[in-house]
Amino acid sequence: MNQLGKNPFHYMHFILESTSISSCVFLLLLFSAFGFVSGQDGDGVVMTQSDFQALKAIEQDLIDPRRVLKSWNGSINGSCSGEWVGITCLKGEVVSISLPWKGLGGKISEKIGQLQSLRRLSLHDNYLTGPIPDSLGLLPYLRAVYLFNNRLSGSIPLSIAQSSGLQTLHLSNNKLSGTIPPTLSNSTRIYRLNLSFNSLSGSIPGSLTQSPSLTFLSLQYNNLSGSVPDSWGGQGGKVYQLQVLTLDHNHLNGSIPETIGNISGITQLDFSYNNFTGLIPISLSNLHNLTYFNVSYNNLSGTVPTLLSEKFNSSSFVGNLQLCGYSSSSPCPSSPPPQVSPSPSPEGLQHSHRKLSTKDIILVAAGALSLVLLLLCFLLLCCLIRKRAKKAKNGKNTGRVEKAVPASGGEVESGGEVGGKLVHFDGPFVFAADDLLCATAEIMGKSTYGTIYKATLEDGNQVAVKRLREKVAKGQKEFETEVVAIGKIRHMNVLALRAYYLGPKGEKLLVFDYMPNGSLASFLHARGPETVVNWPTRMNIAMGITRGLCYLHNEENIIHGNLTSSNLLLDEQTNPKISDVGLSRLMTSAANANVIATAGTQGYRAPELSKLKNANTKSDIYSLGVIILELLTGKSPGEATTDGVDLPQWVASIVKEEWTNEVFDVELMRDDAFNSGDELLNTLKLALHCVDPTPSARPEAQQVLQQLEEIKPEMAAVLVDDGDKAAGGD
Repeated sequence: MNQLGKNPFHYMHFILESTSISSCVFLLLLFSAFGFVSGQDGDGVVMTQSDFQALKAIEQDLIDPRRVLKSWNGSINGSCSGEWVGITCLKGEVVSISLPWKGLGGKISEKIGQLQSLRRLSLHDNYLTGPIPDSLGLLPYLRAVYLFNNRLSGSIPLSIAQSSGLQTLHLSNNKLSGTIPPTLSNSTRIYRLNLSFNSLSGSIPGSLTQSPSLTFLSLQYNNLSGSVPDSWGGQGGKVYQLQVLTLDHNHLNGSIPETIGNISGITQLDFSYNNFTGLIPISLSNLHNLTYFNVSYNNLSGTVPTLLSEKFNSSSFVGNLQLCGYSSSSPCPSSPPPQVSPSPSPEGLQHSHRKLSTKDIILVAAGALSLVLLLLCFLLLCCLIRKRAKKAKNGKNTGRVEKAVPASGGEVESGGEVGGKLVHFDGPFVFAADDLLCATAEIMGKSTYGTIYKATLEDGNQVAVKRLREKVAKGQKEFETEVVAIGKIRHMNVLALRAYYLGPKGEKLLVFDYMPNGSLASFLHARGPETVVNWPTRMNIAMGITRGLCYLHNEENIIHGNLTSSNLLLDEQTNPKISDVGLSRLMTSAANANVIATAGTQGYRAPELSKLKNANTKSDIYSLGVIILELLTGKSPGEATTDGVDLPQWVASIVKEEWTNEVFDVELMRDDAFNSGDELLNTLKLALHCVDPTPSARPEAQQVLQQLEEIKPEMAAVLVDDGDKAAGGD
């Protein structure tokens, strides 16, 4: 292990490449160190008859469409090693069952209680149904149960609390109902309890608030009700270890306990989407390790404690109509100080008592109305003159030109009545400068480069218009040389530049195709809970981005330099289009420096760009890797950046702890149509390769594309066919 070096990403790559999905490397190494016999590396010890019968009974109750359990056909006289996939043994007794991501259906047999030496049960991410066996409580050495992302139903067995050595119980994303057993705290070593995304009801047991070993408690997305016990924190000199407490999306009510302020080491608190009332306890301000806090969408009232409002943004508090003081738009009401007016002079008294007469009011109103009518007449006259001028100019050709692409690659048109210069490139329709400048426009966003609008032309066609900021673009001659080259770029995954306009006062407008699905950032992070983004859609987006970047690097010799999910746009079929292509060539050095700095705060900038001013293919690949991680985790890199830990580092820490499944977006875990965990893991490995801190270690865009196509070959074939149809233009 020392040869792996100090680089955490290299260490993580090693874990991913050397860890089988169906086995636990840590346990194997541990058993090996103590001379234990494993199911794969043993010395031929024969399995006990009791464990043999239990495994055969378990196999009989499982549905195995992929035949991953075909090696379980061994005889009682066979060795425990090598003949039982997913099984780890110690002296002929089963100590671990690890079969995640195997597409297994059926139920878990009660015969599992015969495996008296079982320490670890890992059957997560399958299609198991039925109840959790009561017989799990008969296993005295049980340490970890991983049954999340299945379809298990029924209640949590009361007997499971009899396993006093239980450390991890992870049952999230099933169909469990009933109440949370108060006796779970009897497992004095339990440190990780995740019961989220089920249908559990009732109240939160008070006994859980006193568990000295509990580190992670996740109960969100259930039907829990009642008040939260106000007994958090260590007693009797015991140190309370809780670091994560998530209770969001339940029906909890009452006030938020004060005593939660006793949990000094807590880092994440989420009480959002409940029915809490009253004040936010001032004691929560003492939680100095808190990095995530959310009480949004409750019925809280009063003033947000100053330290919390300064540390967390308004999204942590919105949805509480009577809560104030957390942003400039939600100030707390304060009684105004009494106003003491000086004694007025006699002249002042005369003026203060003088009121407008009825005649004065009528004159003021008439003057205002006349001004409004005059303005309307002027606008109407301008429109009539404009229409007559257009008819005279067009003569017999009253229709629009559908397409006109001269050999120079652009069509130059005068600015009409408004002056300036409009240059068209090939596109689905052509418009006049007057049409563009008089279009109905709404702001879609702002960036370091400028402001982008959605413009609806008079004939109903829609385009996206980017108005560049003043003094950020190069001089006109150099600008036009570069923009004409950019206007010729055509690829199915690159947003096409359709025209540009140079105004008489130096205005610079760029006209692009309008993408109705907006940016990838809004598609992932601003959608409603009813909108699900499945794995094929995310992989299609990742492949499309990589294809576009590969084309830019290899065919156009263009470095993007500012690749983020905000400038990746989606068309009607959610195919991605890379926008802002080549804009760095149009900008001054100062403007480009600001863009790189902004990318750094958003979490997409390669670490070497903090010193190196010029972006390159390797820095683009780093940004691509962050975007793929964003697709896999569902987390925004900007939001993930806390305490100096960005999204790649956060993923690294999770995988290093061998909690790889915790990395992926919960929607991917719940996707019934998705049966292959290997695709997720392989894509994760590739993304981590892209964000390697060492630029030379990162792959080229062509290599990334090739690996994605190997991970999802059936999708690669579809993309190739679509690419052939779109060859030569959009």
